[in-house]
Order: sequence, then C-alpha cells, then structure tokens
Amino acid sequence: MLDTIRKIGAAFRLPGEATACDTITNGNINATCRVTYRNPDGSTKQYIFQRVNTAVFSDPVKIMQNIDRVTSYIREKYPEEPTLHFHHTADGKNYVFSDENAFWRVMNCVDAVTFDTCDDLSVIEATGKAFGHFQNQLADFDGSQLYETIPDFHNTKKRLDTLFSHAEQDPCGRVAEVQEELGFIATVREEAGALSVRYASGEFPVRVTHNDTKSNNVLFDRETRRPIVVIDLDTVMPGMAMYDFADAVRFIANTAAEDEPDLSRVSFDTEKFRAFCRGFLGEVGSRLTQPELDSLVQASFSITVELASRFLDDYITGDKYFKVNYPAHNLVRTRCQLALAKDILAKRAELEQIVREAK
Repeated sequence: MLDTIRKIGAAFRLPGEATACDTITNGNINATCRVTYRNPDGSTKQYIFQRVNTAVFSDPVKIMQNIDRVTSYIREKYPEEPTLHFHHTADGKNYVFSDENAFWRVMNCVDAVTFDTCDDLSVIEATGKAFGHFQNQLADFDGSQLYETIPDFHNTKKRLDTLFSHAEQDPCGRVAEVQEELGFIATVREEAGALSVRYASGEFPVRVTHNDTKSNNVLFDRETRRPIVVIDLDTVMPGMAMYDFADAVRFIANTAAEDEPDLSRVSFDTEKFRAFCRGFLGEVGSRLTQPELDSLVQASFSITVELASRFLDDYITGDKYFKVNYPAHNLVRTRCQLALAKDILAKRAELEQIVREAK
C-alpha cells in the first residue's frame, strides 16, 4: 500500500517522503487513510488520501470538478477562512488514476474532532452554524454551474411517483403487508412533493447544496468545539437550501435511531430543532428569500417522507439499495421515518414559531 501511496503523492507533487499510512475506518463508501510525510528539514505533515468508490460514484471526475469550483470560490472570496484544500497535479487536476485504474484524491489533514450523534445543544447549534456558514459563503455562487452528479436526488415528487409505480408492480409480493404505510404516504403525497414542484417551476433559487448535512460532516476544534469547516463534498450540487436544513434536523432532532423498531421512542425534539435553527439562520437567514424561510418546516416534513419512501421502495423491490441487517430492516426504517414525519406535522405550528424567532 505504501508504494502505491508514494506514487499517488508524487503525482500530486507532495514534498518529502511518505513514512506511514493509517487506515481511517469511519467512512462507508470511500477508502481513506491518513498518510504521514517527512519533509527534508525533518518536520512532518499529514495528508488524507482517498480512493473514491467508483461503483457508487460512477462519474468521479464531475464530482471533483464540482468540489474544485466550490472550494476555489470560497478560497478566493474568503482567503482568511479555512476551507478544504485538495492537491493538484502538474496539469491542474485534483485527482489521479493509479496504475490499477483506481481514482485517487489527496487533501490536507485537519486536526479536529467530529460527532456522529450529539445531545449537546451548543454543539448542535454550532453544527447549524457550520452548515449555515457554508450556505452563506456560496450564496452568490451560481449553483447551475455545478453538475447534478446524482440526478433527482432530492426530487421528492419523483421519489414518490417511483414508489407508487413499484407498488403497483409488486415485484417481490410485499405490498400487501405495507398497505398502512402506503396509505399514509398517499394522503400526504401532494404536500410532501409540493416543494419539488415549486423548485422545478423556478419559485426558489438554485443554491449550492451539500446534500449530506449530518453532524459528522463538520470538523470541530478539539478544545473549543467551534466548527472549523464542512467536509465530505462529494454530493455538492445544485438544489434547495431548505433541504440541506431539513435533512440536518431530520437526523439531529430525531430522539431515536433511524431504524428504531419501538415507535414510542421516536419523536421530533423541538429544543434540538431550535438550537440548529438558531445556528443555521444566524449565519444565512438574511441571505434566504422569504419563500425559502417560510418553507423550512415543510421541507423538514417533506424530506422525512422522502426518506421513508426510499426505504419503503427498497423494501418493495427487494432491498437492493440500502444495506440491511435483517429481512424487515427497510420496513422498520420506513415506519420510524413516518412516525417522525407525523410528529413534525403535529408540532408544525410550534416549529414555525421557532423559525420566526430564529430569524
């Protein structure tokens, strides 16, 4: 492995010699390692090497072009602020193919800490601040310049249309047991898909969206717990700002895991929502249009129904997309997300008041 790493490092013109390579195991898609280089003066520097999973990301060049445009823009407009730094080859590319035709990239290593889950409201507010700041940095960037690397990723209407199409086909004979879930989704189908329809009609600006706004995609200072930078930009593409907000609170404010079978434990924590909302809107609230601000709670409901529909669609079609640990895993996930969506509806007035106060 170290021989391959040295060849990749040479292509990126890294100074010194690679002396150690430690595998990082907390990612589920790409292969990642922390590599230590010893410089000619005896000092050391660490880099993050990633082999991109091209089975998941079928066009990694477009992903890296999106990343390059976004990080270059932030670096030029906000030179004093930290941003991810991907190294480039002599011909200006931020990626290389190895001798085995694997796709590699290298970035500077930031000494920081991440949180997979968190109940600390100050950290949740800081997470909101980080993603809001990311939106604020790119508020003037034309999102249409980016490739849509995963077409219709958050097109809720299309996701729901696909679900009901597959339910009619019933390829695995499972539809009879999910009538209650399909029935609820059918009753909210129009409302859940409304924002996607309005976005397609041009009612909302085309923003640069992160599309994976979980707390573990923010690097925090080890001592102060202040956010340093947003990471994992593989899914950066054009989209709705509200859905970045919504996907974050869907995950952060759920009182249970995404696959909690005991639905009595599933609810939407308004205090966590308030903390994230305060951080997010404190950074980017003045940049968002009034229709965007007015749609934050609806987006939180819509994206929760969307994820439920994706789990249910996968269950109906034979568990081909999401990794499952037991036969009904996707159905359990579906029911958990639908319980969360119902609680968001029940608390809608309270959540909308929290948004108004946070602005």
